[in-house]
Amino acid sequence: MSFTLNEFGQPIGFALPDWKSPPVPHQSSLIGRYCRLARFDLDRDTASLFAAYADDVEGKNWTYLASGPFPNLVAYRDWATRICLGHDPMFFTIFDSAGDQPVGVASYLRIAPAAGSIEIGHIHFAPRLRRSPAATEAMFLMMQTAFELGYRRFEWKCDALNAASRAAAQRLGLSFEGVFRQATVYKGRNRDTAWYAAIDHDWPALQHAFQTWLAPSNFDQHGQQQIRLSDLTRPLLHQVG
Repeated sequence: MSFTLNEFGQPIGFALPDWKSPPVPHQSSLIGRYCRLARFDLDRDTASLFAAYADDVEGKNWTYLASGPFPNLVAYRDWATRICLGHDPMFFTIFDSAGDQPVGVASYLRIAPAAGSIEIGHIHFAPRLRRSPAATEAMFLMMQTAFELGYRRFEWKCDALNAASRAAAQRLGLSFEGVFRQATVYKGRNRDTAWYAAIDHDWPALQHAFQTWLAPSNFDQHGQQQIRLSDLTRPLLHQVG
């Protein structure tokens, strides 16, 4: 940890003489090679998302989300009306480039310009989006946008029992920072929360890793990756957990 000493010989955080608070994200869309993200639109997106999520017949992808599964479109639309239309959380709908259909959502939340901190959450991918280049690119685009706006810290938090989310955070190059015990209650049960983050000093190397992995040359004629993203990001992690 970098620090300086004040006139009393006490360690204090390093100076930020040129620090300026970044703006709240204002982008209406984020465009990539495999996907695009657009600010959530209730009428445009709700029915298509509900249909895409229905491919998860067992409903197990809802387990670690704060809400759902929903019994019908009316219930889902009611939830979306209450949760997805504000500025924090700020929801984006993910469209795959192949069919240009809504296949998931993600949001910025706990947006704190004064601290230069922003979180990504409410991530819900339809089965057809999961484990695809588009899914990874969507996370990359949101991370890249945050750092380009001037945020210093990009956070990811999840239920500490959600092994898939924890593995995803580390694959994306977010370093483990600990577990907050009994952090919250959701769906009538306790949640210990695992924290992950990347900071602005991490970003140049992470950006290069993402660009290397997302390059068309990294995929063969059958769409199989040649280099795993985790092989590129693992050496960049400050802590694993």
